[in-house]
Amino acid sequence: MSISLLQSAPSLHEAVREELLERIKGGTYQPGALIPSTAMLSEEFGVSAITVKRALRDLQSLGMLTTVAGKGTFVKDNKRFLLQLDASMSWLMNANLRLLSIAREKISESAMQTFEPPEVAMLCVRKMVFSGDNSPIMYDATYLSSDVDGGIVDEFGAGFVTSVLSRHDINITNIRIIIDAVPASGKAGEVFGVPSGYPMLRRLYYIATNRAGMTIYGITESPFDKLACVFDIPSVPRCAQLSEFVK
Repeated sequence: MSISLLQSAPSLHEAVREELLERIKGGTYQPGALIPSTAMLSEEFGVSAITVKRALRDLQSLGMLTTVAGKGTFVKDNKRFLLQLDASMSWLMNANLRLLSIAREKISESAMQTFEPPEVAMLCVRKMVFSGDNSPIMYDATYLSSDVDGGIVDEFGAGFVTSVLSRHDINITNIRIIIDAVPASGKAGEVFGVPSGYPMLRRLYYIATNRAGMTIYGITESPFDKLACVFDIPSVPRCAQLSEFVK
């Protein structure tokens, strides 16, 4: 980076940020590539390590970089996935799962209270969803009644909810979904390697089935630039709409 660019920029860290951004957009740093260390960039640009860290933090907030503890900072692959919100979740058929943990805990998220979940501890199955090319797409926490058969719990850790239910001839009778945006925090932020406060797309769900005791609650999270949702609304005759309105 030239001295004139450093001198003309509003601040040193903004100059470094813009130079790194140009390298990312220009292909010098390819998606998934490890960028030089803070020390190397500091020496190259002739600025302090603090200045470089501020520039890198800005690029993380913009969704251009991601940091993996113990490995370094990488150019983020900004491929975006489209989630079809339907009962079959057909778009997930080619995805891969990785079980993170199974623990007994209460549902503490306030937004979930809309679904009136049990106040007792439930089995929480946490897992990550990856695309066919092994890109992380979604973090999922599924809550099950603690008296659910252990074999089914293991299946929830290795498969998708709808697939597990189908194998056991359990029919879904109702699905309720809330979609909102929240800052990254806790485990979801860790597994995606995004800074605290990074915007996340969140989907809270409630699944009722025809099997007694088999009610499922869950929360999925994904960085806002990683996932989008789409759903279809079937056409309803106008007379049917009016009859619903006057009930």
